Amino acid sequence: MRFLKTAYDYFFYCGAGKDEYNAVKKDAYVSNYKTWRFLHLLMVAAFTIMYLCSLVYDILDSNRVFYLFALIYSVVASILFFIMKKDSLIAQLMIYLSISLLFFFACLITQNKPDIPATMFIALLLIAPVFMIDKPVFMTIELIAASAVFLLWMYNVKPYDIWQMDFINVIIFLIVGTIINIIANSIRIKEFILTRKIAIQKDTDELTGLMNKGALIREIQAVLDDKAANKGILFVMDVDHFKQINDTYGHDVGDNVILQLGKLLGKKLVDTEIAGRFGGDEFVVFIKDSDDTEVARGIAEAILEGALQSVKIPGSDKNVCVSIGIAVYRGLEKTYNEIFKKADTALYRSKADTTKKYNFYE
Repeated sequence: MRFLKTAYDYFFYCGAGKDEYNAVKKDAYVSNYKTWRFLHLLMVAAFTIMYLCSLVYDILDSNRVFYLFALIYSVVASILFFIMKKDSLIAQLMIYLSISLLFFFACLITQNKPDIPATMFIALLLIAPVFMIDKPVFMTIELIAASAVFLLWMYNVKPYDIWQMDFINVIIFLIVGTIINIIANSIRIKEFILTRKIAIQKDTDELTGLMNKGALIREIQAVLDDKAANKGILFVMDVDHFKQINDTYGHDVGDNVILQLGKLLGKKLVDTEIAGRFGGDEFVVFIKDSDDTEVARGIAEAILEGALQSVKIPGSDKNVCVSIGIAVYRGLEKTYNEIFKKADTALYRSKADTTKKYNFYE
């Protein structure tokens, strides 16, 4: 049972497990897309040469129609690979279609020389899996289907003794190609997982688990740079009298307060919103695709109420209050600093106001 479970994990998730594989799947597909964009350009060059040679040399004349078809397909595929989304399902399906075309080409080459064992088809069984980043089960199906077509096709084309030799070689290299694909994908996926973990560690605040200052600035600046995104709401908040909490109860208690507020923000917000610790007791939240002040009021009031109810000073029954400054983005600000200064100005107004703990920049 353990062997079957391990085999299933490697065939379907490259030995990384379902959750980790799905987390890096998009990055893997993008990498595969870039590789096959270049390979399709090589296919254009190769089939152009083959077609031109078929016009000159009689030995290639019988395959001329296929070379022309393959050339047209490669040109169309190359154009599409400069247009399609890099993580699209259509792109992945086209890659398998291109591999099938190459296997068909190898079959034609073998048919032209029926008296010698197949070499190009065997080579493709080993080479094709190296250039495919996907669940190995799909590449295995591709290799099995191509091998079955090849053996059935060549059964009536080749002398029986040569066909037997090809049969043995195809079975052996089918297994080897499958293993190569599993190993190659396992190594690549684990590299993507490691890269992702390093990126997460680099962008994560150690105390709260939210984004750190660098990640906040980068993510919000990306929204400001996006010409299609002209709406947003920036919240800047900090804990009232935080220095006094540190001086009275100690820095470990202060850290605990920051941790509680970070957990609160993590629960109140969703994945599409940008939230993190800017530094010290200061937090930043950016709501994308909205400039509705009523929405901003609702979020601010929910954070204030949540802090009063759930963020407490350890070892005492005292609640913690926060102050919030809000700046609404409507496509005017070009840099993070511009909109941050506005929200920060509103924050200082809130800290000076004992009756209203959130204010908009005006």
